[in-house]
Amino acid sequence: MSEGTREMRRLRVGSAGGSKANASGGIADEWSSGGRGIGARIRGVNVGILDEQVLALVFRALNWDPQALCSVARVSRRLRAVAERVLWRELCVSRAPRMVSALTTGPSASSGRVGGGWPALAKLLLFCCGAAGAGVRGHFAPVSRFSKTSGRSFLSRRCGGDLLYVSDPCEHAAAGAAAADEEDVGAYRGVFRGFMRSRTRACLVGGRAPLEPRVRCPYCGARVWSVTAAGLAPRSACRRLGAHEGRLEYFVCVSGHLHGSCWLARLSSSDGDGERERGRGGLDTDSDEDGFTATADSDDRHMEL
Repeated sequence: MSEGTREMRRLRVGSAGGSKANASGGIADEWSSGGRGIGARIRGVNVGILDEQVLALVFRALNWDPQALCSVARVSRRLRAVAERVLWRELCVSRAPRMVSALTTGPSASSGRVGGGWPALAKLLLFCCGAAGAGVRGHFAPVSRFSKTSGRSFLSRRCGGDLLYVSDPCEHAAAGAAAADEEDVGAYRGVFRGFMRSRTRACLVGGRAPLEPRVRCPYCGARVWSVTAAGLAPRSACRRLGAHEGRLEYFVCVSGHLHGSCWLARLSSSDGDGERERGRGGLDTDSDEDGFTATADSDDRHMEL
């Protein structure tokens, strides 16, 4: 039984045994006695399933299942608020602790916050946005790896001081007419730390790069710039992804989420297995990576945050 409930029962007993005036006065004193009063105690207590600590324990036992979290967040406004304030953040920390730590600390980071909010970051970690131009739909991505070493390959020399995490490309067979070329499409995503103070944003704004009229961020819904059209996409990005030169495009939204796609060069049978195990570009594994497996019944389920 919570402290607030015990206090309410005590007041009811006192009210029944004494005069109404005394009871009213006693209750008024309780409510007006500052932080020591019952009013302050009750107002600070979440009850039952709305208790943040209870919910956190439940989802920890479920290994922070994102599908279950999506379902709970749709039940009511209060549960959605708890999910956005606490649960999505804890999911991100459980899946990518080093990445979250890097994104929320440092001179350019907002203290304990991420651009676009925690639900958007959770979706970015767990959802491949696909490639609309090649007819590839977005899907739940049960296994992902993000690296700031990969992110450096996506930054021009002018923007080398920025911190950017980028995922390995998610490989898809191209749909429709594009499939006749027997090439694969790689879809990837990433996130900047402190994008509002980044050199990349300064270059986009300073160069008067236009916001794309028909493209929106698949993670937070914000408007985006085409980094490729702005001339800020270095050749090293193609090499890192193992993509054809000039057949790569990526966007960054005003919140700092990156997404893009490329046409992947075919790997020979002799080097294909080794390259795919360590990333398309034969990437060395280093301590800046965060890799994780997300629990799900199948890898083609959609996330709606």
